[in-house]
Amino acid sequence: MATVRKTITLSESQDAWIKSQIASGAFTNDSEYIRDLVKRNQTQQDRLATLRAAIAEGLDSGPRDRSLDEIWRAAEARAVNG
Repeated sequence: MATVRKTITLSESQDAWIKSQIASGAFTNDSEYIRDLVKRNQTQQDRLATLRAAIAEGLDSGPRDRSLDEIWRAAEARAVNG
């Protein structure tokens, strides 16, 4: 995988935080920490996009004639039966 070198500017407290994460053994260097942050943010944004799409789909589907209890029972049955 190709890499790209970036120059970033951090506050002293942000730099100290990264150094403390490295000192704790969670990361081996600054780059590893930043890559982990980016990866977690990408995952979070993907999940958020999926959730927004599901909400839009639900809103676009219009009102239903089933009660909330009926909807819950159907969802629980799907969860149990796969």
